[in-house]
Amino acid sequence: MKNDFSTKSVSTCTTQLNCDPSLGLSEREATKRLSEQGPNELILQKPKTPLQLFLAQLKDPMIYILITAAIISFLLKELSDAVIIVLVIVINATVGMIQEGKAQKALEALKKLSSPNALVKRDGKVYYVPAANLVVGDLVVLEAGSQVPADLRLIMTANLKIEESALTGESVPVEKDAQAISLEDAALGDKTNMAYMSTNVAYGRGEGIVTSVGMETEIGKIATMLSESKEELTPLQKRLADLSKLLGAIAVILCIALFVIALIQQHNIVEMLITAISLAVAAVPEGLPAIVTIVLAMGVSRLVKVNTIVRKLPSVETLGCVSVVCSDKTGTLTQNKMTVVQCVFDNQLFDASQVDPIHHKELLQGFLLCTDASISEGQRIGDPTELALLDLATKFSLEKNTLEKYMPRINELPFDSDRKMMTTVHKIMTEPDFSTDTQLEDDSNLADDPKLEDDSNLADDSNLAACSNPVHVETVAYTKGAMDQLLRHCTHILDHNKSRGITPQDKETLLSYAKQMSNQALRVLGLAKRENCLDASEENLCFVGLVGMIDPARPEAKTAIQVFKKASVKTVMITGDHVDTALAIAKDLGIATTRGECMSGDELDSISQDDLIERVETLSVFARVSPEHKVRIVNAFRARGKVVSMTGDGVNDAPSLKAADIGVAMGITGTDVAKGAADMVLADDNFATIEKAIEEGRGIYANIKSVLFLLSSNFGEIITMFLAILGGFAAPLKAIHILWVNLITDSLPGLALGVDHNEQADVMNVPPRDPKESLFAHGGLLLTIIYGILIAVITLGGFLAAPVNALNASGTAISFATIKQLLSDPAILSLAQTYAFTILGISQLFHALGMRNVDKSIFTFNHRSNKMMILAFFIGFVLQIAVTEFSPLVAVFGTTQLRLTEWLFLVLVSTIPVWCHELIVLFRYLTKKHEYGTIEANR
Repeated sequence: MKNDFSTKSVSTCTTQLNCDPSLGLSEREATKRLSEQGPNELILQKPKTPLQLFLAQLKDPMIYILITAAIISFLLKELSDAVIIVLVIVINATVGMIQEGKAQKALEALKKLSSPNALVKRDGKVYYVPAANLVVGDLVVLEAGSQVPADLRLIMTANLKIEESALTGESVPVEKDAQAISLEDAALGDKTNMAYMSTNVAYGRGEGIVTSVGMETEIGKIATMLSESKEELTPLQKRLADLSKLLGAIAVILCIALFVIALIQQHNIVEMLITAISLAVAAVPEGLPAIVTIVLAMGVSRLVKVNTIVRKLPSVETLGCVSVVCSDKTGTLTQNKMTVVQCVFDNQLFDASQVDPIHHKELLQGFLLCTDASISEGQRIGDPTELALLDLATKFSLEKNTLEKYMPRINELPFDSDRKMMTTVHKIMTEPDFSTDTQLEDDSNLADDPKLEDDSNLADDSNLAACSNPVHVETVAYTKGAMDQLLRHCTHILDHNKSRGITPQDKETLLSYAKQMSNQALRVLGLAKRENCLDASEENLCFVGLVGMIDPARPEAKTAIQVFKKASVKTVMITGDHVDTALAIAKDLGIATTRGECMSGDELDSISQDDLIERVETLSVFARVSPEHKVRIVNAFRARGKVVSMTGDGVNDAPSLKAADIGVAMGITGTDVAKGAADMVLADDNFATIEKAIEEGRGIYANIKSVLFLLSSNFGEIITMFLAILGGFAAPLKAIHILWVNLITDSLPGLALGVDHNEQADVMNVPPRDPKESLFAHGGLLLTIIYGILIAVITLGGFLAAPVNALNASGTAISFATIKQLLSDPAILSLAQTYAFTILGISQLFHALGMRNVDKSIFTFNHRSNKMMILAFFIGFVLQIAVTEFSPLVAVFGTTQLRLTEWLFLVLVSTIPVWCHELIVLFRYLTKKHEYGTIEANR
């Protein structure tokens, strides 16, 4: 186990790391250690080349079949078939490569987070070196605004606060103390004597000795988890992969059976090879991958309209079966902005919305002046707690910079972690009037103010220095800090803007208010004042009031969580904050109600993964957790069969974002690491957008009917081919015919079905789809079989119609033998294949119309709502005419030009799938009506 320096004293750490705290390492020693330890950099995986990405797309049973068919076609000199098959393969692989080409950016982003330079002390001198050259034992100097370049054990701190929210999820900067010693197995956020790589110094200064560099740092561990995690297939990808294997097996079995039949019937082997290619092509819906990809891509464009940017295409479909939404608290469920929500003044507790700028003037003025934070031209600088105080005053048009013109700071006592207080002393130049903004805006009176004439009188006034009771108040000191510390130094209390002695009852009341606020997970700050004193003494103070603040929940998140409950989607909060704070927000949002639904990081460490899997569904809040914990939680839910969405914005969220079925990062406040690891990014950082995205995802999956359409069409092609060969006839379709139908006639209607509008108002009032649900669920298999057989029957009927018509015309008896004999005539065979080819293509166009909704009559559809389907139908129809009537295409496809009467006959036969659709709708209607009547009769 790695040495934990947070549990050891400063002297022990300096000894173990062999570093002189006054001089640092020598340059020679640093060079030696650098050669031994290597650079302070994150090791990135080598990205795949475009060729590797392209070849990866070919690892699919469907593609294997097509490649085999292309090779055989080349050997048999069927060049047109081979070229089209290769074109199909290249198109599908290129589309997949482009999607895969959105390379993983997480590790690159992690590397960018490493500080380019670090301020170190070596040989007693302080200077900058490249962060990559830092070694374990180096002495690093930290200043406000700097980035921590490696993991450090702090050896000196002066009011040091470090912003760690991106790493630990802590909502406010962490106050650091070099002299503190952490407990064994303390959470990352509780190690106040440590500073971690990529975090930022928000306040103060300090020094620390490097304890870890590169991949050994906490952020390095995250990089390791990211690089080791594997890409998971989406539920649809898994179903399609299973389908590919099934279709591949069917194709192999059919080809073997075909050769056995050929040997028995003593057919020409070369001829049978060509037929086998046709059968293999018929078994593979080569347009399916492209259709699914395009449907998902169009879903992506719709998601953009609800502020959701999809980085990984398959994640669109995954949204439809999400059953658990794990979310970071800070900045996702909350506003990531500390806000004053309660106040105490005149011994009364009230909401911040009830603040009166005149009556509560002293409270607003004191908190506004006793801060080091500032807000100027949209720039928010300083501690979030102090910024919250400025925001409270800003609601009443009170600006710190303006107020300080009238009450400039002349002395101060900075915040100290031992005192837990801060004091500022102000000279009163002009008393500001809070009842109007005009005086604050007009500085002209300052020039005439006699108090500006001589500042020396103020300093020489012994009465002021002694804090006597002069008639006019010339200075005021404001002290803010922790309630327990502040009250010890208060001898008076402000009561209706008049000072009186503070009583034990007053203190008891104030402490009860503070406790009440703390129980609501509010951060409590008290304010006191002292008049007519130049020094920043914190004795004999007059208590003014107190405020309670919190990073409040997003109102829209609360609504979204209620929608999720109706949709049977569980919301889980995962945060680096303390349990009490997390539970308070969880109660407000409706995520949890009791402490029993919460688990801390320490509790997580004490149980096994099996125990966590057993208990995880009873838990809704995980607090004080590390990046490793988040991955464990996600994996536990997934082990329970849940489809998990993980939402977050920090570096600490990246591993769990990648481990989840679908990772969602914040677009505005999210780090580059989180965005790089996520499948989706919320452009507006709004948790409610996830709900809209899931709703859209459910609608997209409902359009899986396009897959059923393609499968039923291909099933019809297989039966057509196999029955014809089994009957001893010539192949009714050439391979090029099947490819044409699958790529052109199927693809356009299939795409139109994929983007069909789903009028499902209750899509978020039903449980999520089972990710293991078959593509053929809810009657899909029966429909596929029925329509497949129907298409095969009418296609075979069209194929046999040509020789039968010829036999009738010649007066020859119709029999299997005479039909076979006639089909040996190239002209008759070409006409028969043209009939079959035409019926196959056009019947699938009509079939697509009905597949829009298998429960409604085609005559009740709003066809204008899917203009793409109308366009696809007519384009398909025109293209089908072209391959039989346009001479250059007739030569390529080996078809025969048809007469108008033949066209009318073939189109009429091709409408049969529509009439079948109407019969199925009628049968379903009568069945439901009968079931309803039976239920009513039994009442």
